[in-house]
Amino acid sequence: MEKLPFAFVVVFLLFSFMFLSNSYKLWFKTDEYYRDLYASLTNEKIPLPFKSFFLRRLENKKSWLFWQKAFSLLGFVAVVGMDVLVVRAYLG
Repeated sequence: MEKLPFAFVVVFLLFSFMFLSNSYKLWFKTDEYYRDLYASLTNEKIPLPFKSFFLRRLENKKSWLFWQKAFSLLGFVAVVGMDVLVVRAYLG
């Protein structure tokens, strides 16, 4: 198998960094993250599909927070695991 292109590895790691950055905000700056998300969903100037669906999910903050953190843990394991595999494929 050929080596992965360096550009692919860099882009992959940048997307991973975006996920990890959002997870950090969720876990350690929860109130600020929640306010930013709520503000973006209630901004009338930004046309977002399924806006009402996501706003309904935000109504119960405790439930929203529980499920966000649960999926964040799953995502963290998946993202870090894939990062390791992609870097190993590039180096190997």
